[in-house]
Amino acid sequence: MDLNTLFTPPFTGELLAKRKKIRRLLLESGGEWLDKRIAILGGSTTHDVTGALELFLLRHGIRCTFYESEYAQYWQDAMFPNPELEAFRPDIIYIHTSNRNISRWPELADSPEAVEDMLEEEYGRFAAMWDRLAQTYACPIIQNNFEYPYWRLMGNRDASDVRGRVNFVTRLNLKFAGYAQSRKNFYLNDINYLSAAFGLERWSDPFYWHMYKYALSLPAVPDLAQSVANIVKSLYGKNKKALALDLDNTLWGGVVGDDGPENLQVGQETSMGQAYSEFQAYLKAHKQLGVILNVVSKNEAENAMAGLSRPDMTLTPEDFIMVKANWEPKSQNLADIAHTLSLLPESFVFVDDNPAEREIVRQQLPGTAVPELGERPEQYIQAISRMGYFEVTELSSDDAARTEMYRQNAARSRAETSFADYSEYLRSLEMRGEIRPFAPLYFSRIAQLTNKSNQFNLTTRRFTQAEIEAMAADGSYITLYGRLADKFGDNGVVSVVAGEKKENRLDIILWLMSCRVLKRDMEFAMMDALAEQCRAQGLTEIRGYYFPTAKNGMVRDFYEKQGFAKLSEDEAGNTVWRLDIGGGYEKKNHVIEVDNSVKEQ
Repeated sequence: MDLNTLFTPPFTGELLAKRKKIRRLLLESGGEWLDKRIAILGGSTTHDVTGALELFLLRHGIRCTFYESEYAQYWQDAMFPNPELEAFRPDIIYIHTSNRNISRWPELADSPEAVEDMLEEEYGRFAAMWDRLAQTYACPIIQNNFEYPYWRLMGNRDASDVRGRVNFVTRLNLKFAGYAQSRKNFYLNDINYLSAAFGLERWSDPFYWHMYKYALSLPAVPDLAQSVANIVKSLYGKNKKALALDLDNTLWGGVVGDDGPENLQVGQETSMGQAYSEFQAYLKAHKQLGVILNVVSKNEAENAMAGLSRPDMTLTPEDFIMVKANWEPKSQNLADIAHTLSLLPESFVFVDDNPAEREIVRQQLPGTAVPELGERPEQYIQAISRMGYFEVTELSSDDAARTEMYRQNAARSRAETSFADYSEYLRSLEMRGEIRPFAPLYFSRIAQLTNKSNQFNLTTRRFTQAEIEAMAADGSYITLYGRLADKFGDNGVVSVVAGEKKENRLDIILWLMSCRVLKRDMEFAMMDALAEQCRAQGLTEIRGYYFPTAKNGMVRDFYEKQGFAKLSEDEAGNTVWRLDIGGGYEKKNHVIEVDNSVKEQ
């Protein structure tokens, strides 16, 4: 059974028909699981939706326990005391409603004022439910918007007349979008778009409603589940971060080494050239999300740069962090790029028109995403877009600046090779740190870091933004964020520490750092600041905890390097460490100039 094919759109019925077997194969695949609890509150039958969603989340490394409301009891479960749901303690609530759950529709006899009241009433019913859920469960909420009706009473006028159902759904969707823009931890699952892409008549096939009370057809369920899973995996830091792009017959038509740069198919002169240019524009737009672009090509470097330097290229050499054009295996070149940028290969999406190269990368770098592009350049955009590799749930200023940050990181790596003494290299960076308690300006980035950082996450804990905010406001915790800048540029917020005070000691519940600043002594600067905070509050001991995962082995001896003494270790490798600071503390950071003064927010 080829799982890669099964999880590539367009989906076949095999995904649901063989769900138990696929589930077993995914669970047997091993790896590090992120365990979460998802409550699904449905306005229709949700059994197969839950089953398909589980498969897509397992594919992303997220193993879930589910709560399902009884048929069409989403409103009651949300608005009234529910001991079962409260005991379940959901990490995420997904509300699966559709236009079948709109309680009142306009009639042609209704006045515009009556329709407006109806619209406000319908929106108000949902908004009250979201507010109640947010207050009760303090977890992310995912809500479907509405698909268009599959029939129109007035034909085309249904879209413009306030009494038309198409117009009503459009305005209701805009109100839902307004709520999402004004609230944290609330996300729309856009079934309005999904149903259009799938085909509205097939999506809304009434047979499935009348026979099974399914608000969408069974063949459309995997598309819905994939979309919800993309939101969930984005919330928990499972997005891809980078693209590794082939050149010949991928970014342009032709082989630059054989045809010459002047004869490549790109630009506006031919239909094929236009398709490649549109694909380049699509890829370039991802830089706005902080996705970093790289080239992995079997080519002479001179030929590759000549092709990229054509005046009609949408993507130019300046758009790429690294360009690997040589005759080494592409899997090796991609791994080298990942190492230089302090990323894991699984952070990359490898884009290549050659099926043999795609298969080699799949085999050599199993975590790397390798989409099937199709046979024509016109299919390339859809092949990547429909996979949701870069689903956006939060967009911080750090995301928008990520390309420049990684460009600076590559410059640091090149500078490192010119120093024989690593300490001298660190001093040459002229690093400046800012270490302070969690601040509202950085709540979003801090939550994002807790769900993204894997290599340097000692406790493996993940936190939502709401939990970060609550911790910052609770005097029983000590919290610290760390920013780091140097002569090459600003890395932004790169480290987070949080501990719970217990009598005379602090128990560290969260310690993580972005992989892009590993081995620059930021961990020592953070420990110095943490010890200072503890001593200022009369604490005499710090307890540290390390829980091993498949990815964080590099920090197994972190506490030992910080001067902690090991208290215990179990069979799984979980360790507990102790640092006595009652008799004093000797600072360990000697290369980063730190500002930890509290500033006005």
